[in-house]
Amino acid sequence: MKGIDRLDPNQPLSGPPEPWAETDMPSLRDAAPWHMTEMIEAEPALAERLLTRLAAPSGGAADLAEQIRATAYRGASIVATGCGTSEHGAQAVAEVLRDAMRVAGLPWRLGQGGAPVASQAFEASLEDELGAGGLVIGISHEGATWATNRALTAARSSGAAIGLITVSDRSPGAQQADVVIATEELDQSWCHTIGYLAPILAATAVGGHISGRPVDPAVVRSALAAGLAADAVAATEQLAAALAGVDRIIVIGSGVDRIAASELALKIEEGTHIAATARDIETLLHGHLAGMDERTGLVLIATDPSHAGDRLARATAAVRAAAAIRCPIAVIAGAAYRDGFADQLLVSPAADVAGLPRAVAGLMTSAVPLQLLTERIARVRGINPDPIRRDHPAYLRAAEAASAG
Repeated sequence: MKGIDRLDPNQPLSGPPEPWAETDMPSLRDAAPWHMTEMIEAEPALAERLLTRLAAPSGGAADLAEQIRATAYRGASIVATGCGTSEHGAQAVAEVLRDAMRVAGLPWRLGQGGAPVASQAFEASLEDELGAGGLVIGISHEGATWATNRALTAARSSGAAIGLITVSDRSPGAQQADVVIATEELDQSWCHTIGYLAPILAATAVGGHISGRPVDPAVVRSALAAGLAADAVAATEQLAAALAGVDRIIVIGSGVDRIAASELALKIEEGTHIAATARDIETLLHGHLAGMDERTGLVLIATDPSHAGDRLARATAAVRAAAAIRCPIAVIAGAAYRDGFADQLLVSPAADVAGLPRAVAGLMTSAVPLQLLTERIARVRGINPDPIRRDHPAYLRAAEAASAG
């Protein structure tokens, strides 16, 4: 685009304002590349920088790992919380930490003390004894989300220790935290992509400190870059063309892909203005097909490498069922799944995730494709995804009305 100085995807992004302030609406471009485009392109190099920095033996990631160890041995609760994209980040953080704690042999059982779980921020703020004696980890890209900071306040009042993964240690949320992991590089689009990826990377680094098995930052960079390879981009554009004209989109997944499905549904609504919903695969098969037809797009995300045979069987059943009612279908698949969907519109990046922990492997395979799919649907529909529709007066008034509450 003329007049746009493209960001170098290999260079660090700018941090938050000094003194700290919430960001203004991104500058409005009249065509792609959007700010969102540049943020997606920047992710592989950003991942390598962040993981390298957070691997240091001292600092926020190492300190949070110590807090998690101590909390697990006390048998107390570990809760990750956030809102919107950061809620999905919190869900991912819990998954990544559970994997690391399992490797380390830390004492936890799902549903009992010591097991990291995720809770939506507003709901968490209403818990009278949220994390009493435990640890609450807030996820908030800018550190100013009302519901998340309210949850941190409630948790501190109940006697919990507070961790925060955010872009700046100068934010309002950081003032409440005992341990802050500052990711430092600011997402320049309001249709957050780095805001989703950065807390997952931070948790990956924390997991390395817990397990004693840090991931190789270059492997993560390569896995993310696979989604930007020419063949993967071309396949993503095919998927975008097939989905851009539907009335609504259902996104499904199993295991860690449920998190990616929720994030894609949010991205589609924010960035393309198509109504979207995330469902578990089995939930869709149980009854929700009755509300779908040829104007409903279906996106399957299948990357979780664990129990791949069982997951593939139910995923193929869902795809067959949707095809029978003539839904447009698109698939984002990891290596263990791609052969099962050779007849579908498919993006399956050649991501080498060997050696990455289970949750990290799945999340790194799906992150760029789900974000790029959103960006490419927005291109087809002629929509700038960056302002998440707040460049329209009615939606700006809606946002103001919501914040006034």
